[in-house]
Amino acid sequence: MAALLDVYIKEDVLEVLLKTLKAKKEKGIALTVSINDETNDYGQNVSSYVSQSKEDRDNKKQKYYIGNGKVYWSDGKITVAERKSVPNQ
Repeated sequence: MAALLDVYIKEDVLEVLLKTLKAKKEKGIALTVSINDETNDYGQNVSSYVSQSKEDRDNKKQKYYIGNGKVYWSDGKITVAERKSVPNQ
């Protein structure tokens, strides 16, 4: 394990997410969590938002932020996860 994060999401934001999921008949939602090098004025260095497609990013679509937080433990090493192939069953 490389880091543990604490993210706070307000109740009203959770309600908006749930209402949107139900309206779109989705089973879940993908989130992106960003760890920043600098800490803001509130002692936070983590932000989270609804994940965007490459097309959304290319078109500079505004992110829907859902919460902020902080890293409260780290071993100083964060590695990129690699997808392992699964043999056919």
